[in-house]
Amino acid sequence: MQRSRNILLAALAALLLAVIAYSQNSDELPSAPSAVVQQKAQPPKQAPAPSPPAEASSTPPTADQSADSKPDASDPATADDSAKPKPGGQEGPTIVRTVNEVSVVFTVTDKHNHYVKDLGKSDFKVIDDEKPVEEIRSFRRETELPLRVGLLIDASNSVRDRFKFEQESAIEFLNQTVRPRYDQAFVLGFDTESEITQDFTDSTELLSRGVRAMRPGGGTALFDALYKASRDKLMQSAQTGSVRRAIILVTDGDDNASHVTREEAIEMALRANVIVYTISTNFPSGGRGDKELQRIADATGGRSFEPFQLTDVANAFAQIQDDLRSQYALSYRPANFAHDGRYRTIEVLAQNRKGLKVRSRHGYYAPTE
Repeated sequence: MQRSRNILLAALAALLLAVIAYSQNSDELPSAPSAVVQQKAQPPKQAPAPSPPAEASSTPPTADQSADSKPDASDPATADDSAKPKPGGQEGPTIVRTVNEVSVVFTVTDKHNHYVKDLGKSDFKVIDDEKPVEEIRSFRRETELPLRVGLLIDASNSVRDRFKFEQESAIEFLNQTVRPRYDQAFVLGFDTESEITQDFTDSTELLSRGVRAMRPGGGTALFDALYKASRDKLMQSAQTGSVRRAIILVTDGDDNASHVTREEAIEMALRANVIVYTISTNFPSGGRGDKELQRIADATGGRSFEPFQLTDVANAFAQIQDDLRSQYALSYRPANFAHDGRYRTIEVLAQNRKGLKVRSRHGYYAPTE
């Protein structure tokens, strides 16, 4: 009896030490999904490595459901049609149905940079992984979709002299964009660390308080902020139907404190089906961070704004609002699709009318299962 008690106490002590060790490391950023895939591809070592945290899984997010119950995911998704357990505790067979359907959100402008909103499915063709798509399965004009918006504001020392005006412009954007009982937004300020000053809400008053609560100071962990906002907020946001996810990033783009790279942050935004709009604070002469912001916006199908003066920041916010209300969405099944975790390119082309420009994300990550 005494020996059994000693064994039980030793096991409990080991479990307690494991819990403590995990809690001490829980705040660290996990590897990007691509890094996890690369680790899995390596030959096994003699001592097996611990599994990555669940947040860093390379499996893409659950697909949004459109009005006709077709997937509206940023990446091809796997739907689990598991049968319910039978009476008496016996489980029924599990049936898994793979849905290899990609959804792309995009805007179209003419040669004068005006939005074109009257096009149909036949006006577009899609190239997936350098192969033409045979059929566009669904097509919608999405001017009134509910929004899930993350407002990320650089609160580092480098923006201190223009911070108040940026705050007021952001508040005006939220007041004009967020519709009560329909849209939701959250506010995140970042310097060396990221802080949610207001979680998801449809209250513009609470969002305004969240923006005004920020105080500038510290370095700039821009890529970490984008990564965390995509992974922890927009990828996890609850929904009952299709929504449009977007991040507005106000910063000088000069990252000097992040743990993840720019490409890892972009990858997480793509997996969360997030469009990123960037507003540079490097006016009037520009800065080295503007190229970083351009890369982020282009990769996710957003736009990069480079104001020439402080008052142009408000105009940039207004243009983002117009963009979010002037979108199309289509879905298709790619040819020769494989669940290999590989990045596949997308190109949406306008046809039948000359001088039109389509802006969308450049690609997506295939699932690994």
